[in-house]
Amino acid sequence: MIIINYPLLYFELKQDAVLGVLVGTEHQAIGKDLREVKSFLYDFLQKKYKKEGEYTEVGIEQPRLKIIDVKVRPRHKAQHDSYATGTDVKLSLSIVYGESGQGQYLCYLPMLNDYFYYHDARQLRTLALYFAIDHYNRLSPEQIYRQAQFSQPKMDNLSLRVKEDFDSNWNYRYDYPYKVLPKLAEKYPYPKVIRRNQSHFPEAAWELEEKVLDVADRIFNVRTNVLVVGNHGVGKSAVLKAAIRKISTQAKKQKIDISFWRIRAQRITASSKYLGEWQEAFEELIDELEEADGILWVEDVIQLLQTGGERPEDSVAAFMINFLQEGDFQVVGEATKQELESMRRFLPGFVECFQVVEIEELKENQVQSVMNQFADFCDKNLKIKITQDAIALTYRLLLRYYSYESFPGKAIRFFQECVHDAQVEERTEVQQIDIIKNFTTQTGLPELFLRDDLLLKKKELQGYFNTKIIGQPDAVKNLVDIVTVFKAGLNNPKKPISTMLFAGPTGVGKTQSAKALAEYFFGKGQKKNPLVRIDMSEFQHAGQIVQLIGGGNQVGRLVQEIR
Repeated sequence: MIIINYPLLYFELKQDAVLGVLVGTEHQAIGKDLREVKSFLYDFLQKKYKKEGEYTEVGIEQPRLKIIDVKVRPRHKAQHDSYATGTDVKLSLSIVYGESGQGQYLCYLPMLNDYFYYHDARQLRTLALYFAIDHYNRLSPEQIYRQAQFSQPKMDNLSLRVKEDFDSNWNYRYDYPYKVLPKLAEKYPYPKVIRRNQSHFPEAAWELEEKVLDVADRIFNVRTNVLVVGNHGVGKSAVLKAAIRKISTQAKKQKIDISFWRIRAQRITASSKYLGEWQEAFEELIDELEEADGILWVEDVIQLLQTGGERPEDSVAAFMINFLQEGDFQVVGEATKQELESMRRFLPGFVECFQVVEIEELKENQVQSVMNQFADFCDKNLKIKITQDAIALTYRLLLRYYSYESFPGKAIRFFQECVHDAQVEERTEVQQIDIIKNFTTQTGLPELFLRDDLLLKKKELQGYFNTKIIGQPDAVKNLVDIVTVFKAGLNNPKKPISTMLFAGPTGVGKTQSAKALAEYFFGKGQKKNPLVRIDMSEFQHAGQIVQLIGGGNQVGRLVQEIR
């Protein structure tokens, strides 16, 4: 018999509750005290060992606990951009580290579900901060604040007796001594402790069950590369996540080794300094994927064509083509219809390596069903009720004003914001007034445009513009007409509300007219000025057009400001 020692981190949640996290595994338990937690985990490991005849080896000698302070500035994510908050949040990062043999050191970050190897003991703090900041930057401010509520843990030890002739279980990601794979990608699905810390909301693919089965069948049974295609918000990510969870569950029941590794295109080349370095790292990634029976999940497939070189022919995607055609590794990902057409135009050989699964926007009755199921989840699990009037109003507002996104994604994201506000304000119900308040905050549109029961009074509207614009009755009349058409809903929702050219000498009110119109339309509840001003005198030469509209990997000033 030999003894396997597991480091055990435990958190004192309150006087009669202790959370224990078994370092190097996905196991955890909650008990009234440390003794009960250790008893639960020990019984579980013994049963697992007797039933499966295998055990998880941590691979670390004389583990030690260290607390590192990490400063993170939370970022609010909005559409295609993100905005940093005004203050930093100080988090305590718990790491467990020690020697792993053969001159290497191993460090676990239990609360981040991550680990890394290092060769120089002086690199520990630097690498731990790198992994932590990279992880926290992908979290919302609410998730970061939730992490900050954890108290500092203490470390104990849990011992398991096993026979010498039994093999350890190398099926969990912590047990792989890989060099490249854990640096560039992260294993998915996440353990329960990580999922609970990330979000209270479900990752469900409601009304898309057939698509989930189709994608899962192509990945698991056909063993082909799959590209899920659809407009923003139709449910591409939800379908992929549900399919991956379904495959992982099915593989576990059938005792088939399979794992999914989530990666972003930029991480492939981020650490490369020399010519050919990222190509060499990617080849090692493919070898390690094969050893792990892994499937690569690329979140932003279009970025593969824009990363690695100045042209698509020199990109990561072009480098991958031969490996995909030979079947050296398997890839799944998602893209919009426009991105798919761009990839076909610039690198058709890359797209031919995938089977495309298209997802269309749900019908109105299906969208209503998804919204009702989300409301039922919030009512049962979060004790917050979303009224039927609020659901109907949300659908109407999003249908008219959020035409650049698709259902059901935009409805779920909007409801999440409303429910979060209700949690912060300790309310138990989301009503119509809350929907209007949140919608005004997000868009800047006044209640006049959002409520049909509020009538537009033309005299008051003229009075508003007359106080802002002096001595320009013709301009005021045109601005009033634009507002009236928009209030009546007679504008084309797929085009700008209006395009205007204000002409006249200096000082007559051209800029003031634009400011007044912008403030009336989008100035309610906005922290930023709703008017985006670009001085065209900065773009006098033909070569400067790239600075305005962008080109290649460079984002133009116009796109950057609108985002």
